[in-house]
Amino acid sequence: MNQTVLILDFGGQYKELIARRVRECKVYSVVKPGDTISVDEIKKINPIGIILTGGPNSVYLPDSPRCDKEVFNLGIPVLGICYGSQLLAWSVGGEVAPCAGGEYGKTKMIVDNSSVLFEGLTSEQVGLMSHTDQIVKLPDGFSSVAKTIDCPNAAIQNPSKRLYGVQFHPEVESTPNGTPMIRNFLYGVCGAKGDYDLKNLEKELIEKCRNQVGDAHVLLGLSGGVDSSVCAALLSKAVPGQLHCIFVDHGLMRKNEGDEVEEAFKGRDLHFIRVNAEDRFLAALSGVTDPEKKRKIIGAEFVRVFEEEARKLPNVKFLAQGTIYPDVIESGGSKAATIKSHHNVGGLPEDMKFEGIVEPLRSLFKDEVRALGKQLGLPAKFVCRQPFPGPGLAVRVIGEITKEKLDILREADAIFREELERTRVRADQYFAVLTDTRSVGVVGDFRTYDYTIALRAVKTSDFMTCEFTQIPYRVLGRVSSRIVNEVKGAGRVVYDITGKPPATIEWC
Repeated sequence: MNQTVLILDFGGQYKELIARRVRECKVYSVVKPGDTISVDEIKKINPIGIILTGGPNSVYLPDSPRCDKEVFNLGIPVLGICYGSQLLAWSVGGEVAPCAGGEYGKTKMIVDNSSVLFEGLTSEQVGLMSHTDQIVKLPDGFSSVAKTIDCPNAAIQNPSKRLYGVQFHPEVESTPNGTPMIRNFLYGVCGAKGDYDLKNLEKELIEKCRNQVGDAHVLLGLSGGVDSSVCAALLSKAVPGQLHCIFVDHGLMRKNEGDEVEEAFKGRDLHFIRVNAEDRFLAALSGVTDPEKKRKIIGAEFVRVFEEEARKLPNVKFLAQGTIYPDVIESGGSKAATIKSHHNVGGLPEDMKFEGIVEPLRSLFKDEVRALGKQLGLPAKFVCRQPFPGPGLAVRVIGEITKEKLDILREADAIFREELERTRVRADQYFAVLTDTRSVGVVGDFRTYDYTIALRAVKTSDFMTCEFTQIPYRVLGRVSSRIVNEVKGAGRVVYDITGKPPATIEWC
C-alpha cells in the first residue's frame, strides 16, 4: 500500500496539478472535496499529509467552503495553498481580510530559508500570486516565513503542530522553485518514503478495469491520439479478447490521419472497426457556430455511433474513454468554474445504452499517460503524438463548419506542422486555426477575399499553463508564404502569442 497525500479541494482550478506535483515527487495523491469529507473518511485514507487547495471564495463569508476544524487537530501535517492557507489560518484563530489591492502574477518574495519549506533555496524567490484576500493576523504559535511588498504573510508555519501555509501557488510553472517547496513539505514534514511509481500504477489500473468489466465486452473510441492509444493498450492487457476499438472517422481529422490510424493498428491484437461518418457529423453540425454546442453535438454523435456499432458486437456493456485529468479540470466541477466542456466529459447523453463508463486514465496527467504508454510498449510516434482535441478540427474552425473550411485548415495545419518538425523548432503543441475573419488580398491582377489562418505553438509541461513558442521569423515567414501560395482560400497568416492564462491552448 502506497503512502498517500490527501488533497482537499475548495474549488481551485489547479487541484489536480497539485496532485501531479506530489506524484512527481514519487508520493501517491488523491483529491477529495474539502467541504464534504468527514474526519472519519480522512482517518480511513490515513494520509501522511494533507494539502488544502486554492479557491475563488473569501473564507470569512458564511457560504464559503470549509473543512471540519478537527482536521487541524489530527496530528497530520497540513499545507494550505492560497485560499487553503487563509482557511488554515482562519480555522485556528487567525484573521483574513481583503487586500488593499489584489496581487496577481509572478511576484518577488523574501523567504526564510531556515524554514523546512524553503530549505536549500536562496532567500529571494518568485511565486505566482492570485488573491484579493490575505492573512492579516497570525494565529497563536504561527510565524511568517515569507513576504512580498504587499503581502507580509506570504508563507506561515507552526512547526510544532506541523501546519504550514503559502499564499502563492507552488504547483505552477510560474513559481520556479515550487516543486522543491512541495518536496520539502512531503519529505521534511510528512516523512514521505517515495514509494509511488508507474509499475505499481499499471498493476492497480489493470486490476481496477478487470473488477469493473468482469467478462463483459468493452467498446473504445480509438482516435490514434496519445490518450486513446494508451487506453487501448492498457485495456487490451486488462481484458484481452473483450476489447473492440472503433475508429470514428468524423471528417474532422488532420490531413491523412484517418488512413494513418487504420494502418498503425493493422495486425494488432485488437478488434479494429473503422466507421466513415463524415457526412453524418457535418450534417449534425450544419449552421452551428457556438463551440460549446459543437462539443455537445460531437459528443452525442460519438455515443450514438458507438451504440449502433455495439449492437453488432457480443455482450458489449461498457464504453471506454481516454479521459485524463486536464479534461476533467477544464470541464469544471461542483465549485470550479467551467472553462470548456470536453466531449468525453460533459457531452455524453443521459440516455446512453451502456451500463457504465471505463476511464482508466482519468486520474493521470499527460506526462504520466505518455510514460505509461512507453511502459506498455506503444510505439514512440503514438506516445509522443501531438495532442488533438476529441472534437477534432471542429473546435479549430471558428464559426460554422463546412467541408471547404475543413480542407483549407487541414492543408494549412499540415504545412505548419511539417515546417516546425523539419526545422526542429521545440514546441509541446502546435497547430493552425481557421478564423472566421476574411481579409482583402491581391493575387496577380485580382483581388481576393480569403480566410485568415492563425498559428499556435506553445511550450508547457503540464498543459495547465503555457507560454508561446518564440519561433524564428524566418520559419514563420516560410510557413506564411507556403500557406498563402499553396492553400486555396487562405489569404493571410497571423501568429498567436498569448499565454495560458489568460488564454487556453485551444481557441475554442
